[in-house]
Amino acid sequence: MHPAYLAPAPEQPGPTLRVYADEMWSYVGKKAQPRWLWWVEDVATGHVVAYVFGRRTHATFERLRQLLTDTGLTVALWITDAWWAYVDRLPAEQRVEDKTQLQRLERKHLTLRTRLKRLTRKTICFSKKTFFHDGVISLFIHHFFFQSTNST
Repeated sequence: MHPAYLAPAPEQPGPTLRVYADEMWSYVGKKAQPRWLWWVEDVATGHVVAYVFGRRTHATFERLRQLLTDTGLTVALWITDAWWAYVDRLPAEQRVEDKTQLQRLERKHLTLRTRLKRLTRKTICFSKKTFFHDGVISLFIHHFFFQSTNST
């Protein structure tokens, strides 16, 4: 089972979204067992919309896309880097390849790496089980990125 999460629906949902999409590397047990966090952020609000964990493959990206479409959200424009899953799976007219526009999402990566020691690249703290790895990261994302946006 691969965890996935969709953010709470916005108060006034729009029919289509423009999103930033990126992935973040970590590992479980040893560096030979990579674990990727794929997520999308709404361009207009800066809020994380959805995320999934898995390998860095087309299948994981398709799970992320399916998560969005299952809830009726339509992505009109994907702003991504040059990773081949985006190039292969997204039509050219729906994708903009621009690493500089992903800085806000990359900043969220840094927040995760700073706050969760198991995500730093050179550490003796790491997850031994996928269940705990995904669970701790999911709890942090939910608390830090979703709770802070909903408490007004």
